[in-house]
This record gives sequence, C-alpha cells and structure tokens, in this order.
Amino acid sequence: MAKDIGIDLGTANVLIYVVGKGIVLNEPSVVAIDTKTDKVLAVGSEAYRMVGRTPGNIRAIRPLKDGVISDFDITEAMLSYFINKLSVKGFLSKPNIMICAPTNITEIERKAIIQAAEKSGGAKVYLEAEPKVAALGAGMDIFKPSGNMVIDMGGGTSDIAILSLGDIVASQSIRVAGDRMNAEIVNYLKHKHNLIVGERTAETIKIKIGTAYPEPDNDKKTMAVRGRDSVSGMPTETTITATEVEEAIHDSVDQIIEAAKTVLETTPPELAADIIDRGIMLTGGGALLDGIDKLFSEKLTVPVIISEDPLDNVAKGAGVLLEHMNTKVAEQNN
Repeated sequence: MAKDIGIDLGTANVLIYVVGKGIVLNEPSVVAIDTKTDKVLAVGSEAYRMVGRTPGNIRAIRPLKDGVISDFDITEAMLSYFINKLSVKGFLSKPNIMICAPTNITEIERKAIIQAAEKSGGAKVYLEAEPKVAALGAGMDIFKPSGNMVIDMGGGTSDIAILSLGDIVASQSIRVAGDRMNAEIVNYLKHKHNLIVGERTAETIKIKIGTAYPEPDNDKKTMAVRGRDSVSGMPTETTITATEVEEAIHDSVDQIIEAAKTVLETTPPELAADIIDRGIMLTGGGALLDGIDKLFSEKLTVPVIISEDPLDNVAKGAGVLLEHMNTKVAEQNN
C-alpha cells in the first residue's frame, strides 16, 4: 500500500510528512539545471549549495516565488525527485497527497499546484490553506466554535487567518516574508556600506543577528560580513550590527503587522474576544526572528505565542489533516 503524504511546498523549503512516520524530508526548494541540455543536475540541499556559485551554463533555480509556482516543469521535477527519494509509492498504488498553499492564490495557481502533484505521482491531491494547516501543526484545536488566530510567516508569503469550527473566518495573505527581508538586507548593505552580498549571505545575517525589536543593546550584537566593494569591485569585509538589520527589515515587519490589524478589524466581536484570551500563534520561519513576538504583542495589543517548532508546523498540520480524513473515511465505511 502507498503511504499518504503531506507536503509543505514552500518558497524556501519543501517539507514532507509521511502518515505514520512524521516529517521525513526537509530540503531547500532549489533545482540546479544545465541550461545547455535542460537536464536537472541537483535538487534540494545539493542545489542550494550551488546558489550564487555556478558557472554560466548551470542555473540554480527556485521554482516557487511568493508561495506560488513560477516554473511548472521544474516544480514537477523537484516534487518527483523528492517523492521518489522517499519510496512512498506502493507496489500497485500511489499516495494521496495533501499540499498547502497561501489563502489568496488564483484558480490558475491552484490548478498548477494540483497538476504538479498529480504528475509527480499522487493519486488524489488535496489542496489546503496554509494558515489553517499551520494552526493544526502548532497544536491549536481549530475544530471547536472558538476563535484562533495564526500568523504564518514563510519565505514567500505571510498568511494571517482567524479560524473557527475548522475553517477560515477572516484571512489575508501578503507577499512579504523572509525573502523580502533578505532582499532588504542586500539593499541596505549596498547603500549604507557599498557592500555587495548575495541572497545566502543576507539569509545568514538575518538568522545570526536579525531582530525585529529595537533594543538598546542591539548595537552590541555584531557580525563580520564579506562581499564585494561596489566602488572598487574588490573583495572586502565590514561589520554590521543587529540595529542595522532591524532598520533594514523594518518595512517588511511593519507590513505584516498592518495586514494582521486589517484581519483583526474584520473579525466578528465574539471571536475577537477569544483571541484576546488565547493570543496569536506565530508559525513559519519568520517566527524565529528575535523579538518578533514582543513587537507583535505591543502593536496588536494581544498576547503572542511562538509555536514550538515553527518551521515544521505546516507539514505536521498536513499530516494531522490527512490522518483526520482517513479516520473519517474509515468511520463512514464501517
């Protein structure tokens, strides 16, 4: 028998949950292609190591942009590679696949995701809204008649949703998240320090000294950054502080807060009261940003909790939903 799988098809990483086993794969959503032959050379971690370091004929491509498929064939090749690697297919049967997507994607984008999953070897393909699945993975009970709020900050999109009775009551998805912050760090270094760095370096800076909350001791957190001098073109090194990173990503964080305010403003009063009691759950890679819970709590005047392992929530939630569906089907058949 084939094993059912839940896929968090993220802009930055792909995580796969196999029912009965848990999360079995977590790799970057990157594919390295030889442009002369169109042959896939590497997928996942191996391809990520090539980003920014390839000769002219090899391109390291991220087939998802802003949470949606920007290159269909490469997404399909990437999914097929991961699914085959896991050997979840049965002798005669294919796995059912649950895939998660941002809340505001278009019908065409929905079809593209489902088609890519079907072509890569799925029997039935289900598409679920990311914040709903993330809330489940974070351990929230969304099937009761009470309000739960989740902010899922990924690589390409930030999804904000209020959930009750197992469905979304109000939501918003904005294409401002981890990738945008990385781009802002790259721009900041170029303008303030005449230093040209790549996306991977920006990501490392964000992880090591990135912060969302302006604190006096941020100046003490520093990091040496190497890159190319934009004036002389020579390799050079400069030191930057956490205060500068906070300044660089300030706009993005602000946009996520504004989107959360908009969702809260459209929430029925009864559910808003529940959220004051329960707080807001932060999930996704963005939840790991230092001080983000403090800032959100201050600006939204509601308690904010960071989930236990924010990076795994969507994949875990997809697994929970699949198991939930399997139990229901078994009950109906009895």
